[in-house]
Amino acid sequence: MKYLTGCVLALLVTLSASSALAFCGFYVAKADTRLFNQASKVVLVRNDDKTVITMANDFKGDPKEFALVVPVPTVLEKGQIRVGDRALVERLDAYTAPRLVEYFDPDPCAMPRAVEAPSSGVLLSMRKDLAFDRARSLGVTIEAQYTVGEYDILILSARESAGLETWLRDNGYRLPAGVSPVLGSYLKQGMKFFVARVNLKEQAKLGFTYLRPLQMAFESPKFMLPIRLGTVNADGPQELFVFALTRKGRVETTNYRTVRLPTGMELPAYVKEEFPNFYRAMFAEQVKKEDMRAVFLEYAWDMSWCDPCAADPLSPEELRKLGVFWLPETGPSGRVRGPAPVETFVTRLHVRYDATRFPDDLVFQETADRTNYQGRYVLRNAFTGEASCDAGRRYRESLRARAEQEAATLASLTGWPIEDIRRRIGTVGGESSKPDGRKWWRKLFGD
Repeated sequence: MKYLTGCVLALLVTLSASSALAFCGFYVAKADTRLFNQASKVVLVRNDDKTVITMANDFKGDPKEFALVVPVPTVLEKGQIRVGDRALVERLDAYTAPRLVEYFDPDPCAMPRAVEAPSSGVLLSMRKDLAFDRARSLGVTIEAQYTVGEYDILILSARESAGLETWLRDNGYRLPAGVSPVLGSYLKQGMKFFVARVNLKEQAKLGFTYLRPLQMAFESPKFMLPIRLGTVNADGPQELFVFALTRKGRVETTNYRTVRLPTGMELPAYVKEEFPNFYRAMFAEQVKKEDMRAVFLEYAWDMSWCDPCAADPLSPEELRKLGVFWLPETGPSGRVRGPAPVETFVTRLHVRYDATRFPDDLVFQETADRTNYQGRYVLRNAFTGEASCDAGRRYRESLRARAEQEAATLASLTGWPIEDIRRRIGTVGGESSKPDGRKWWRKLFGD
């Protein structure tokens, strides 16, 4: 039995770089999409009305159970669809992931003052004649049909949702309750349906053991991402990561609030070993505060550089493979001809959604804002040397207040009980990690 899997799609976006403080810290951890279950990733490349979309998902199971149904604004020709490279999506994920950075306090006796860290995827194979006749009798038109890589693809249009539902059910798909109004709303907008299914013979021939992303290119004035089909048969909230690659500036949603995640906060040092747990808890707390009605900005940056880097910036060749069509073309050797300005701005958006709180598809707009932003969290390690001067003694006295502030910040961000946090601060790593920075023997022998 095949199922319609959670699907997302869209008409993309366009996006330049203000100066920012160099962080000068050490990158130590990142919060990529692997931290979240039921996560879909969509790379949106847009300039003017031209859009390239790469869709990746976390489908697990028998490939014959996989089907992707996505509303699209126009009939796509075979040449407008290709199979993408999953590794490039993962690279973009890693590059834009929220990150943890670490600083080490200098010797307060060797400095005039303590240095502050800066804040800062078609359906069943069937005989064509029977398929087309049955479709026409239901008001469904098979606009196009072809195989791309390991996928069999149909482009469908329909007069009404009831005929489209009947056709899908006749061809072995179990539709969940509540799908009629969603399909109907897309048909009223004149949308077509891109339907993809794995061709098992082609997949075996190609030798892939996983489902590669599907990539499509088209032109449309619409700048939106259909997400509602993904909520119809979902067994809970879904996670969606949108990576928008544009030329001008940051991308945001217009029909939902786009909220920047808290960033630049200083956290207790033990979070270094628990950063995935911290980030999941922190994101869940922010979703709760917004009643799951917001889209969260996790990263916005000029693609040519990063500071600190959670992964190396993508090369012009890699960006072109993701669909960034305005970059210089590559030569026979695969290298870019002549100078290779990146000229690409990346926006990473993260949304946790369900049918109740996200009843509408995501609608985007580009902005002229090229201000660099990243989800970034800071650890400051206390100086552990003697520091016997007056400034050193004042520094050690300030560590308790700093530890208390870090505990309060962590509790506020995550909703974790502050007493539990205080205990962790006082015990992790033994006495030498206590807020006053004293070695264990000093309690016995004194300072």
